[in-house]
Amino acid sequence: MNGDLVMARDPEAAQALRTLHDDLRECTGCSLCRSRTHVVFGVGDPNADLMFVGEGPGFNEDRQGEPFVGQAGRLLTELLGAIGLARRDVYIANVVKCRPPENRDPAPDEIEACSPHLMRQIAIVRPRVICTLGRFATKLLADTESSMSVIHGKAKPREVAGVQTIIFPVFHPAAALYTPANRQVLEEDFAKLRRLLDRGIEVPASSEAGERAAADPSVPAMPEESSNRSRVVPARTEQLPLW
Repeated sequence: MNGDLVMARDPEAAQALRTLHDDLRECTGCSLCRSRTHVVFGVGDPNADLMFVGEGPGFNEDRQGEPFVGQAGRLLTELLGAIGLARRDVYIANVVKCRPPENRDPAPDEIEACSPHLMRQIAIVRPRVICTLGRFATKLLADTESSMSVIHGKAKPREVAGVQTIIFPVFHPAAALYTPANRQVLEEDFAKLRRLLDRGIEVPASSEAGERAAADPSVPAMPEESSNRSRVVPARTEQLPLW
């Protein structure tokens, strides 16, 4: 995977998502179907470079049938705007498509029943980067038990649903609604997300890269090479930490 992360665009993606959505409108795959108002499928650009995956719908999402339209959704929109993006530029989905009663955590059997639909969405959209919002999406897509406090704001190249992508975990926006410190962490992580989208996880092994490393002591210097090959940035640099 190179720094540009170039991927083919699928002109049939929008129709494929519509077909999948239609197939799920009357889904009875788990007990959540008994209390939902709407299946909350997903929304956004069907060929988005950046995909967000949250936990599951809340009260407002269940009523409107669209993910992230409540307070947490408004914060997500603000965070996107701060890095020059709008909701229409990304694709937004959840681990489970129906609201757990009283906004409880989704149960393991509910995640197991619904996650194949998310994987199909990922396979259709083929995002360059998947930003996981909170621990449930991160655990599922990064296959990790690590704490969000340890891995937030760090990148992990990974194949998901047959797509070579990069998992980038951040705290769920709901965690920042009433805690200013958490909002600051989210803002900092979204700034890193912008750099990840712009630069990928590799930089050219050139004198220009060496000059950048020299100017920023947090970036390890790299040896000069005569070729134009790319080199992966060593893990855990401040600019783009990996995990």
